[in-house]
Amino acid sequence: VQLQASGGGLVQAGGSLRLSCAASGRTFSRYSMAWFRQAPGKEREFVAAISGNDGNTIYADSVKGRFTISRGNAKNTAILQMNTLKPEDTAVYYCASSSNSYPKYTSSEYAYWGQGTQVTVSS
Repeated sequence: VQLQASGGGLVQAGGSLRLSCAASGRTFSRYSMAWFRQAPGKEREFVAAISGNDGNTIYADSVKGRFTISRGNAKNTAILQMNTLKPEDTAVYYCASSSNSYPKYTSSEYAYWGQGTQVTVSS
């Protein structure tokens, strides 16, 4: 089981980035997928998640209205479209997949993790 995150980079405040998480090793379309992030000196925090069955999504309050999580056409990918980025969005972003179909807010619910991708937003 592998998750591969990509799409990070450096962007100015107000700009956009699109992160992608490609999953392999099992049928990920059945399971919820999520994005978390960790800024320097801070704990890892939940960003967004999408269910494995009906496409239901949940978001952290800090990103609601700016970020959108979706499944890629292949269903074994998770996309995080990030708009109106702010300097406080700067962090390493991680994708994760759980062993059930329901989106959850806590990292302990997710059994599989990808490597991080750095997102830096300059002011």
